[in-house]
Amino acid sequence: MSTGRPGVTDWAIAVGVAATLLVTGLSGGHSGTYLDLLGHALLLAGGLALVVRRRAPVPVLAVTGLCAVGYQAAGFDVPAIAYLFAVYAAVRAGHRTVTVVASVTMLAALPLAALASGLHDTGEAFAQARGALELAWLIAAGAAGEALRQAERRADEAERTREETARRRADEERLHIARELHDSLTHQISIIKVQAEVAVHVARKRGEQVPEALLVIQEAGREATRELRATLEALRDDDTAPPRGLDHVAELVERARTNGLDATLTIEGQRPDVPAAVDRTVYRIVQESLTNIARHAAAATASVRIDYRPDTLEVRVDDDGKATPGAALVPGVGLLGMRERVTALGGRLRAAPRGEGGFTVQAELPVDRTS
Repeated sequence: MSTGRPGVTDWAIAVGVAATLLVTGLSGGHSGTYLDLLGHALLLAGGLALVVRRRAPVPVLAVTGLCAVGYQAAGFDVPAIAYLFAVYAAVRAGHRTVTVVASVTMLAALPLAALASGLHDTGEAFAQARGALELAWLIAAGAAGEALRQAERRADEAERTREETARRRADEERLHIARELHDSLTHQISIIKVQAEVAVHVARKRGEQVPEALLVIQEAGREATRELRATLEALRDDDTAPPRGLDHVAELVERARTNGLDATLTIEGQRPDVPAAVDRTVYRIVQESLTNIARHAAAATASVRIDYRPDTLEVRVDDDGKATPGAALVPGVGLLGMRERVTALGGRLRAAPRGEGGFTVQAELPVDRTS
């Protein structure tokens, strides 16, 4: 069911039905009495009510039905066209039981309305009511609405199936890449790392000067091993892995302290019911930020601050490293990944050198589940 504002098509249908009803009513040759004016107003109102049939199908069903009964009682032998449109819209929106009850009520009320007009006897009243709301047209309108509703439901299910299939294939491909990386690279890099470390150890044991190139190879091997391990962990991080979130941020800070970084964690505000995606994203931001500080910042201290607000969660990681104001920022894979995660959740990320020196990563994430 649409919840947006009525469009041009909605207005066109409503005005067209209202005009048809009004012209049909005027062609009856009424004299312009108070009841005739009321009947004309009900004809017009019943048609124009259709403009909001998508947003409020049940109220429109009630309004068009009452208008049809009203102008029948006023002596207007006009088919209940607007009510048929309302039946279609209500069934399409899934209100089948309400529509059936309303239609049975209409079938009973229209003859009574024709009798109340005083222009017909009992037989004529039932004949007029049957002409105003043909049962075949009523069933056809309901069937059309149900058919379209089922078609839309099947289309939604097909779309969900395609998304699930694509997500499953992406997970399989990610795990395949992880296996390929592990099989093809991990072994070779480990050999390079071990051989370099053995060569350095032997040279030092013999009292020889270790070549600078060998030290570079040793360090590059260690760095490549760490990077590859992180990449494999990210590739294997699927829905079957134990979730890591806000409850595990303190572990990251404690691990950073164990590695020699003076890291602190500050939490402000009362924690709301945080969506799972936001929960995981905050953990990844803190994890990546502390990893970057340890690898590249040459920092002595770092602070992690989590601020719970009514509609947003703010996480900020600061360090006192070597970054200086105005320095060109070259975003790496980790920073780009953080930005993609935050943007996908409708949040904002700022990563830049601080004015007093060092670097800051700050993210604001919405925590309203309805957003």
